[in-house]
Amino acid sequence: MVPVPDTAPAKPTRREQILTAAAELFARHGFHGVGIDDIGAAVGISGPALYRHFRSKDAMLGEMLTSISERLLEGGQKRVEASTNPDDALRALVGWHVDFALDDPALITVQIRNLANLTDPDRRRVRALQRRYVEVWVDTIQHTVENADEPTARAAAHAVFGLINSTPHSAHLDRAQMAALLTRMALASLTTAGALEETTTTAAL
Repeated sequence: MVPVPDTAPAKPTRREQILTAAAELFARHGFHGVGIDDIGAAVGISGPALYRHFRSKDAMLGEMLTSISERLLEGGQKRVEASTNPDDALRALVGWHVDFALDDPALITVQIRNLANLTDPDRRRVRALQRRYVEVWVDTIQHTVENADEPTARAAAHAVFGLINSTPHSAHLDRAQMAALLTRMALASLTTAGALEETTTTAAL
């Protein structure tokens, strides 16, 4: 009899458990509304014991937001590289961001609200990663949508992020329905004929 490989997901490390709990608390109460003792209680340890894993709450936030940005960038790049044409690449990018937002709404909320709470070095690193992720979208949009210039593609990418990242406040359907709705809306906003074409309005004299 051929043994069945063990495919069970690895148990989260204590460090991962702490970051997950901290993300939920930061999303719910804000970074400044959460203390070390609150985070420790959420994972069943004392607040001071957290310092065995993170030197400070600031360091915890820095690792959290850096990790989010790295995951988004790596996931986006992989999906584009695996696509056979620009249309598939755009659909894959949208699907990736939708899945991330639906599966990790607390992380999306923390990312949006807490960039200003990072130390300067962490903020620069996160900003650099975010810019690279945006460039993946800009390049894909320009290869997919005819007549989409670079500034328009960039603005469109940020608009789609805003749509998808609103999920923590707008998820009134089940997971599959919400994913399908967000995907349809995002793709329609980008690919509807003429949606990203520059228009010039001349005021009547």
